Amino acid sequence: MRSIWKGSIAFGLVNVPVKVYTATEDHDIKFHQVHAKDGGRIKYDRVCTICGKSVAFADIDKQYESPEGEKVVLTDDDFAKLPVAEKHEIPVLQFVPSDQIDPILYDKTYYLEPDSNTPKAYVLLAATLERIDRTALVHFTLRQKTRLAAMRVRDGMLVLQTLLWPDEVRAVSFESLEEAGTPRPQEIKMAETLVESMSDDFDPDQYTDEYQVELQRLLDEAVASGDGKAPERPEAAAAESDAEVVDLVAALQRSLEASGAGGGTESAPPKKSRKSQPRKAQPRKTAEPKTQKTAQKRTRKGA
Repeated sequence: MRSIWKGSIAFGLVNVPVKVYTATEDHDIKFHQVHAKDGGRIKYDRVCTICGKSVAFADIDKQYESPEGEKVVLTDDDFAKLPVAEKHEIPVLQFVPSDQIDPILYDKTYYLEPDSNTPKAYVLLAATLERIDRTALVHFTLRQKTRLAAMRVRDGMLVLQTLLWPDEVRAVSFESLEEAGTPRPQEIKMAETLVESMSDDFDPDQYTDEYQVELQRLLDEAVASGDGKAPERPEAAAAESDAEVVDLVAALQRSLEASGAGGGTESAPPKKSRKSQPRKAQPRKTAEPKTQKTAQKRTRKGA
């Protein structure tokens, strides 16, 4: 990995030099746009609407247009004069309870590596954050954009997660929910039983991006065919779906039977938490009426 930023964390009077790395990566298969008729690559050109000439990126400025139609052009020098946090400093603003940060605010994640021959201050800050149930709120400036960010610890390493500003989260209200009735006690009990029958410890390794797997297989077959075209495949059968369910109790009952949880409406006792470890599926026993679960690999559908 290559660092994308260097600076330091300002923790009171303590200075913690760090390097910043992008923590996630996109594994989606990339495609080029081509002309359907002859397969020629489609290219995009920055053309001025006044002179009709192609314009180099270095010769492009940014223009803002107000709601009233007034236009203002800003250059890189104009942006450089704006007040932002120190470009090479991550000041800690405060420490807040971790559960007070709504997950919807989380944006991009970055790893922080100590950038010092004596990373004692880095280790001290990481150990402190790991011991307390609080998250450090910081300012982080990247590519001329200042963000609010949350700094926490993951596997002994400091992690920075940029946060959306409150006004970037849309406020929404659906009339359909306002008209919805209150669930009946029997429906809630059966729903709780269904949830319990489907509950387990989170293990991300058991989930697979089936769409990407099948797409790569399709591309491999096309390459192997030698003609650059995807081979014919039978159309997948459409998934069966029920009409809008009016009787929720009947639908929950069928769901419980399908999951092997039986037809009882009493909530099952809570299960003890287990560490997420690979485990073999146990054979189903028919002599005992206890809730059985079969380890199933869930697949995520492509958009």
